[in-house]
Amino acid sequence: MTTPSTDGPTGAHPVKPALHKRLLTDLAGLAPAYFGLVMATGIVSIAAQLQGWPQLARTLFYLNNAMYAVLWLLTLGRLLWFPGRLFSDLIDHLRGPGFFTMVAGTGVLGAQYVLLLADYRFGLLLWIAALVLWLALTYAIFMAFTVKEHKPALDKGISGAWLLAVVATQSVAVLAALLAAHVAQPYRLEMNFLALSMWLWGGMLYIWMMSLIFYRYTFFRFAPGDLSPPYWINMGAMAISTLAGSLLIINAPDAPFLLSLLPFLKGFTVFYWATGTWWIPMLVLLSIWRHVYKRFPMRYDPLYWGAVFPLGMYATGTHQMLHAMDFALLEFLPPLFWIVALVTWGLAFMGLLRDVLRRLDLLQSPVPVAEMHG
Repeated sequence: MTTPSTDGPTGAHPVKPALHKRLLTDLAGLAPAYFGLVMATGIVSIAAQLQGWPQLARTLFYLNNAMYAVLWLLTLGRLLWFPGRLFSDLIDHLRGPGFFTMVAGTGVLGAQYVLLLADYRFGLLLWIAALVLWLALTYAIFMAFTVKEHKPALDKGISGAWLLAVVATQSVAVLAALLAAHVAQPYRLEMNFLALSMWLWGGMLYIWMMSLIFYRYTFFRFAPGDLSPPYWINMGAMAISTLAGSLLIINAPDAPFLLSLLPFLKGFTVFYWATGTWWIPMLVLLSIWRHVYKRFPMRYDPLYWGAVFPLGMYATGTHQMLHAMDFALLEFLPPLFWIVALVTWGLAFMGLLRDVLRRLDLLQSPVPVAEMHG
């Protein structure tokens, strides 16, 4: 009996090294913004719970835990095998802000534990993790951007992904406000004060960044490729700010300083909601211009999770604002946007599955280069 050869084209072993090498290449180029998958899945789950679909909310919650664990394993693997690539991304003006999805994803998952399971202990642990990540990433990224000797021009160095810093900040505020309603005094006061401080800081950060982004929009050439999906964070950052403000209004009876600020809290919460609402038609029109008029191809990109998240957050933030201020005339909006978010999440998730199967050589169609390193 002769031993089958593994050297020829039909041997199984030559394929494995090639696949292994390609997977390592994919790991090296893993998009820092991939935790947007956790953000999007988590907020669609929370919106499902608020809209009366608890079983769907639980299913997405368990799925989100698994994806969160896998993404951390991939990130730690990247840190272990490709620390140079990870550090290079961290200080890159376009890719660096994507790391803030780690903070927001952790905060959204913590909110799921609080709202779906009433597990305040694990929610607190995730809040502490989100706060530590926020402190580390905020000062590491913006310090690096400040002291870099070679910096890109404004039109090459800024995008809607920068507003993920705002989303990360507000995610810490949201989870703090949710936990504050379930802790004893005096920690309740302290948690509410921290939530208020983060809410205010997130709002100021939005004003700074949005001024630069709007300036880039209107005074520099805008190509279809420049309109990446994270531009939807223009709206999402305001939606999560609306959610944080609404939770602070609800918590006001338990914190005298919030009670004294109630008119301010209500005014700015509506201000954030109105700003986010203004962005929706603008972003829809820009998407039509990009994909219909300019015929820019639509293929799976991990950055698309940054477009799913704002839709789910708008549904959730609007729902909580109605609860906090009794705006009955807007009751049609949360279920409408939840359905849109759920459909969009489903399309993006199918794209993710196809992308994973292609990378594992289980589908025959090739992966475009832009997709491999998105």
